[in-house]
Amino acid sequence: MKKGLIIICVIFAIVLVYQFAGYLMSISKQDKIRVEPFLAFGNDTEVFFKGRVIKAYTQNRPSSRKNWLSNILASVKRYSGSSVPLAKVEITFQEKSYIVSTDEDGVFEMQIGECKPNNELSELVTFQVLEPKTRKSPVAHLEVMRYSGTTGVISDIDDTIIISHSTDIGKKFWLSVSKNAFTRRPLPGVSEFYRKLTGNGFYPIFYVSSSDWSLFDLIKDFLRFRHIPYGPILLKDKHINLKNIWKSGGGDHSHKLQKIELLMELFPEMQFFLVGDSGQHDPEIYAQVMEDYPGRVKDVFIRIVGQLDKSRESELMSLPGSDHFHFIESSHQAIQILEKESIVK
Repeated sequence: MKKGLIIICVIFAIVLVYQFAGYLMSISKQDKIRVEPFLAFGNDTEVFFKGRVIKAYTQNRPSSRKNWLSNILASVKRYSGSSVPLAKVEITFQEKSYIVSTDEDGVFEMQIGECKPNNELSELVTFQVLEPKTRKSPVAHLEVMRYSGTTGVISDIDDTIIISHSTDIGKKFWLSVSKNAFTRRPLPGVSEFYRKLTGNGFYPIFYVSSSDWSLFDLIKDFLRFRHIPYGPILLKDKHINLKNIWKSGGGDHSHKLQKIELLMELFPEMQFFLVGDSGQHDPEIYAQVMEDYPGRVKDVFIRIVGQLDKSRESELMSLPGSDHFHFIESSHQAIQILEKESIVK
């Protein structure tokens, strides 16, 4: 208990120092503003872009050798970056330019059509801040990823592939600030399960999570470090900063349904495997998806988190489309189901 109080005091002391340092910086010189691009993917005719505009901060690369204090410092630095609302961003793709504005959380998105791949034109998209004016606004780049086919995977992240303790705010908060992409732990066997589920990367995979965009780089690095198939990562838009950092990953999860609807509409020929956990509302969200998009969901894998009480168990078993649900306790069990039922062709 004493150790926990000391750690909390250290965290708040660091937060106060960074807030004061940020104040001094803001009055001493003009903040550098930049685009942080997140997504550039689509089908054969449409592409979806997403990113945010923030006051730039520098961040050292994570390492497995860094201790909890170094990771806390990095987390505070990550969340001390300020989003820039109502900024104007120029998106340039296939020799055409588009202007988009950020929302109150500094996030922007745009979907464009009639943009078939052209071997003579680059599939590279560039982003640049037009307003507010800065001394020098760097240009950000992303390669546009095109996906096609008849099968895909949509997966949650917290407590589905990465140990997060989402149902325990204290544990979740401590993990999120004291660990980095190389020290966070995956659930056992996840890498093998996802390789089999995606046919060794043949089928595209999309990640949908209630984590906020400040954790985008951490999740991206984690997937690559743990050899888990990589794909577009769709996170929660609400901006999290030092004042509300404890809310990261919490709140309403209905945005997941909106993100899945985007994928369903963008890839109308695909049927999807859905993967989540019982700790939040993934089963209910996935059941709603099955109801809204009949025939579009092949199977659902739900990892059981902790002990289910009788009422929660009854709720899960009575969900619409529950005959497509596989309630699993481990990745090994999920792999056995894949192999026994020959689910993945």
